[in-house]
Amino acid sequence: MKNLVNSEPSNTASQFAELSLAQAVRAMNEVEFSAQAYAEALLRKAREQADLKAFITIDDEAVIAAASAADRARSAGASGPLLGVPLGVKDSYLTNGLRTTLGVSNLKDFVPAHDAGVISAVKDAGAIVFGKNNLVEMSFGLTGDNSPFGQVKNPHARERISGGSSSGSAAAVAAGIVPAAFGGDTIGSIRVPASLCGVVGFKPTTGRWPRDGVAPISHALDTTGVFARSVEDCELIDQVVTRASPSTTSEEGDLKGVRFAYAPKQYLDVVDTDVEARFYEVTRRLRDAGAEVVEIDLGDEFSTLANSTTWNLFFRETREAVAGFLQENGVPTSFDEIYRDLKSGLKEVWQHLVLPTGAQWLTPDAYHNALTADRPKIQRLFIEAFAKSGAEALILPTTPCPAPEIGKENEFLIAGKQVTFAALANNTIPASGAGLPGISIPMGKVSTDLPIGIEIDAPADSDLRLLTLARRVEALGISSL
Repeated sequence: MKNLVNSEPSNTASQFAELSLAQAVRAMNEVEFSAQAYAEALLRKAREQADLKAFITIDDEAVIAAASAADRARSAGASGPLLGVPLGVKDSYLTNGLRTTLGVSNLKDFVPAHDAGVISAVKDAGAIVFGKNNLVEMSFGLTGDNSPFGQVKNPHARERISGGSSSGSAAAVAAGIVPAAFGGDTIGSIRVPASLCGVVGFKPTTGRWPRDGVAPISHALDTTGVFARSVEDCELIDQVVTRASPSTTSEEGDLKGVRFAYAPKQYLDVVDTDVEARFYEVTRRLRDAGAEVVEIDLGDEFSTLANSTTWNLFFRETREAVAGFLQENGVPTSFDEIYRDLKSGLKEVWQHLVLPTGAQWLTPDAYHNALTADRPKIQRLFIEAFAKSGAEALILPTTPCPAPEIGKENEFLIAGKQVTFAALANNTIPASGAGLPGISIPMGKVSTDLPIGIEIDAPADSDLRLLTLARRVEALGISSL
C-alpha cells in the first residue's frame, strides 16, 4: 500500500475511502498513517456526501479526540484488533454520550448513558464510533425513507433507494465514508441494502451476537450484524463481537470438495431476467473453481409458509418488544408516543397489524402456532434439505432486482410482475424465519449499471464456516462481473 502519511488531503480522502477495515487496521499498525489522519479524511468524505443522508448524527470533535487517543495508545505500545478504526452505527443502537433517535422525531434529543452490547465489544477492541446511521423509522421498512431525517439515497444512483431498514449503514460503506457499519436484520434489513448498495452484509445466526441495547422488532427474528467492504472484514468484526479467539486456520484456493445447493422454484420464481442470468453466471464460476452446485426443491409449501410465518412474528412481537426496550433502557418516550408521531403510511400499518385492536392483529392462538409449530417446520425443511443434498450452503439472489427508483418503490415491476417494496425481502425472509446465518456479497452490476448481491445461507450456528466459504467465493472475482 502506498504510504499516505505525507499525501495531499484530497488524495488521501479518496484513497482512504477505498480501504477495507482489515486493510486500515494493518496500515495503521505499520504506521502508514495515523488514526487521526484517517478520521479527518473520512469526516471530509462525510461532509462531501452529506446529500446521501447516510448519517443522522456525527460528532466531529469526539471522533477526532478518540482517534488522537488511539494514536497515543498505539505509540505507547497498546494494540487492539480495531484500534483507531471509525465505524458507522445504525441509529437503533444505544451509544453512550451520542444521540440515539431510533429514527423517530420524538427522540431527536435523546442521549443514552450506556452502549449497546455490540458497541461495548468493538470499543473494547479499540474502535471509534464515527456516527449514527440513518434508518427507516423504528427499523420498519425496506426502502430507506425516513420522514424526520430524510430519504437515504443509493451512492450508485442518487435517484434510487438504498434499501432498508439499515439504509444509512449500507450507503455509508458503499460511499466510502466508513469501512464498516453496524445494522440490524429481522427480515432482510442488512442483506437487502447490502445487495442494492453493492457491499457485503452479514447476518449471524439469530442469537449469536448480542442484541441488548438495540431497539427491537421481534425477539424471535432480530439479529445485529454488519456491513463491510470484504468478507475478511466481517470475519474480524464477528471475532470481536463474539469475543472469540482468532482462528488458526485459513482455507484459501479453489472450491474443490465444496457443495452448494440452489432452489430455483423457491428463489428464482420472480426475479429480473438479468439478475437470474448473473446468478447462473456465478454458479458457472463456482463449478469452474471445483465446487459442486446441485439443484434442490424445498417443497411447494415452503415459500408461503416462510413468508406468512415470518411476517406474522414480525408484526405480532413489535409492540411488546418495543415497549419493553424503552422501559428497560430508560428511553424517554413510550410506545404510544412513538405510534402517535409515525408517518401516515407506517402508522396505518401499525394500526392494523401491530396494535391489539387492529383488524389484522394475530390472535394469541395463531401467534403460539406460528412460534411453536410453523417456525420449527421451516427450520426442519432447511435441515432436511441440507442433509439430503449434502450441501454446506444454499445460494440465491439476495434481492430479485436492483434498487427501484425513489418514489416508485410501492409500484414497480420484477420480471413483468407488479410488486411493492415488500418483494425486495422475498428471498431473505426464509433464513430470517429459520434463524440461519446469511451473507450477501456483491456479484457485479446488471444492465441498469446497478449492483446486485448473491446470498449464501448456511445451517444454524455454522457462521464461521459460512464466512470461510463466502471469502472463497468472493475471491473468484464475482463482484466485477
